[in-house]
Amino acid sequence: MPEEIALIVAPFPMPELKKPVFPAYSLRVSLNAKGDKKVTRDIQNAIDRVHKRGGGTVIVPKGVWFTSRLTLKSNVNLHLEEGSELHFGGDIEDYLPAVFTRVEGIEVMSSGGFIYAYLANNIALTGKGKIVGPEMGTPVRTAKNAPGVVEVAIDPNMPVKDRIHDGHQGRYFYKPKSICFVECKNVLIEGITIDRSVTWNITPIYCDGVIIRGVTVNSVEIPTGDGIDIESSRNVLIEYSTLNNGDDCFTLKSGRDIDGIRVNRPTENVVIRYCLSEAGHGAITLGSETAGWIRNVYLHDCVFDGTDRGFRFKTRRPRGGGAENIYYERVYMNIRRSALDWDLLGSRTYVGELADRLPPRPINELTPFFRDIYMRDVKIKTGEFFINARSIPEAPLTNVIIENMDITSGQLILMRDVKDFTIRNSTIRSTVQNMEILDSQNVVFDNVRINE
Repeated sequence: MPEEIALIVAPFPMPELKKPVFPAYSLRVSLNAKGDKKVTRDIQNAIDRVHKRGGGTVIVPKGVWFTSRLTLKSNVNLHLEEGSELHFGGDIEDYLPAVFTRVEGIEVMSSGGFIYAYLANNIALTGKGKIVGPEMGTPVRTAKNAPGVVEVAIDPNMPVKDRIHDGHQGRYFYKPKSICFVECKNVLIEGITIDRSVTWNITPIYCDGVIIRGVTVNSVEIPTGDGIDIESSRNVLIEYSTLNNGDDCFTLKSGRDIDGIRVNRPTENVVIRYCLSEAGHGAITLGSETAGWIRNVYLHDCVFDGTDRGFRFKTRRPRGGGAENIYYERVYMNIRRSALDWDLLGSRTYVGELADRLPPRPINELTPFFRDIYMRDVKIKTGEFFINARSIPEAPLTNVIIENMDITSGQLILMRDVKDFTIRNSTIRSTVQNMEILDSQNVVFDNVRINE
């Protein structure tokens, strides 16, 4: 990874993102804790002191340090020296009081993250150190979530300040993300490693101007261990990062259902380049929270090696919004399941009969749309489908153009409810050569060779 950020070239207007600059002042935290004694106060006091002084860098020295939630403040770079490890606590009290955040696209007051920031500008988390989640089986992992899906558990008519989920007095508890920055501007996360998260790892929410470089995330044994979740944020660059996860790897979201429509904040202007996805459900996943729209996404020059799915798109009938202006090019994928996967209906487990393809439903504000998706110069090896597209009859997947593909797959193509879908100048080698194309319009194969 070069020290400087190379020019960003994208097929849509994208600002040149630059690393935040901090005053020369630095404060090295003096830590002498032994055993599992927490150093939360020492580090937080250093952050607060540097913030009040006008900004600078807080340096965490080499060593294994135990801590509760830390809150980053404006104009502060929290720098983890090589060999420094922040091990975060396993008790619910380590993440209280409840703070403003989002849980799967719905606003709540809950745990936030191991490292949290709110309304902070010009902030950074850098260095070659590690952030390590609590031991398995600790209360913060085993605390009872609200029953059912989050949109049912949380009353959308309740004021957000009253949606308190702190695990006290019979209230449910939502688990902390590893890094959770909310409503922040000019953000840098660079060089760090995150191990053993509780749930999602790096999650900017409502942020503008985010640079994520050279991070490594390991959360394979965590069922909801997404790598990077960009949520209703804009002007984002992700590069030189490696994700090895128990759920999706690079993930873009924009709010869920009625609450997401109320907030109405898109994820837009996102560039992902020179990255590696290893284990994970999807290498790059859009959704399933789509209410505020996901648009202007450019992923290029990446490798997916061992991921379940390659380009993954998810939504549900009541999610609203959708995704548009998506560009993927120069990608190599060696994956296990569907290479190009649109799962736009979901299952009855989460949305009941709305997961049934038929009958078509009336279009309303909760109907999601996926359109204007472009892919080129992609080499694929997979044991399952090249294309597996299960769309919504009343809102078909529209205007997909795929070019210059070299595919080796176990199965060929399944398409339901698509419109204006073109594959051109491509070679497909498939063990099973059956195609199912159902209720679709203007599906074009232009100079496509299909072999065994």
